[in-house]
Amino acid sequence: MELVRTADVLMEGARPGVAERLGFGPAVCQTENPRLIYARMTGWGQEGPYAHRGGHDVNFIGLTGVLNAIGRADSGPVPPLNLVGGSAGGTMFMAFGIVSALLETKWSGLGQVIDAAMVDGAAMLMSPYYESTALGTMGPRGTNGNDSGYPYFGAYETSDGLYMAVGAYEPAFYNRFVDGLGLDPTTLPPQHDTSGWAQLRRVFTAAFALKTRAEWTHQFDGIDACVVPVLTLAEAPADAHLCSRSTYIEIDGIPQAAPAPRFSRTPGGATRPLSGIRMRCSPKRHSLRSVSPNFVHAERLTEIENGVAPQPARHSITSNLSLMRCRGGRREHPRWSSGTAHPGSSPGQ
Repeated sequence: MELVRTADVLMEGARPGVAERLGFGPAVCQTENPRLIYARMTGWGQEGPYAHRGGHDVNFIGLTGVLNAIGRADSGPVPPLNLVGGSAGGTMFMAFGIVSALLETKWSGLGQVIDAAMVDGAAMLMSPYYESTALGTMGPRGTNGNDSGYPYFGAYETSDGLYMAVGAYEPAFYNRFVDGLGLDPTTLPPQHDTSGWAQLRRVFTAAFALKTRAEWTHQFDGIDACVVPVLTLAEAPADAHLCSRSTYIEIDGIPQAAPAPRFSRTPGGATRPLSGIRMRCSPKRHSLRSVSPNFVHAERLTEIENGVAPQPARHSITSNLSLMRCRGGRREHPRWSSGTAHPGSSPGQ
């Protein structure tokens, strides 16, 4: 509780009821610190028939209809990595909730509990498509505009087995796209004539198969037609545009995305992990000194380590517990976390 009393935010990712059983649920923590934002991350949410079940990203987006909407017409649903449920529907909505709650606390002086469920976030992301479904304008998977239904919106294979990404929806882009392929528009069906889409797809497929990805990239370089190469994760950090923006950084020889979004007055930056904390680490590897330098004075740490003072209760119970605080009345970056989740995992489940 010593950490809780000085924190602005506590982030907890266990199943519902676990934190309460271990003695650091919202009621207990907010009694110690009424301004505390207690953010809870789960897949299914804090209540409901599935609340106490396990699950992963594919389950959360499966139940919300998201997974069924992703894929081509001639295939089954395709899981979009862990981007929709865990990353966007979970992490980003939780981060937005924390920032919103911190802003509200400036006026109310009180904290609150945030229930961030991946099913809720995934459903919110699909709002336009639920509306289209209700209006009858959303067709089956793979037959709509941006789900590979349009022949001018998707990926085409090149002669070397790689791909080009095409998003030539607007007439101006489409006309330049057709011209860039070296095709005669008078021999093609009208762009938006659905009866001619199968023919357009065959023509575009045959055209892209004539050259390599590098050749098509060069062909469309300087042409504003919404056509770019489909790069691999290993290739992307070397792309000229991304390099010019420093979209990727390298830490200990490992390329990774730079902080985003970008702030004009208080730009973000990358920091090395605190000593004693490693990526994908186990909570057993944490020491109180390595994870808490900003919350416990050095003298206090020495007393705890020497057995003179009791260690703060339940400090390293779970790697799904994190705290943040302000310094000097000014909001700063998070400086302490008891764990780093594996990129392929779904927190709290």
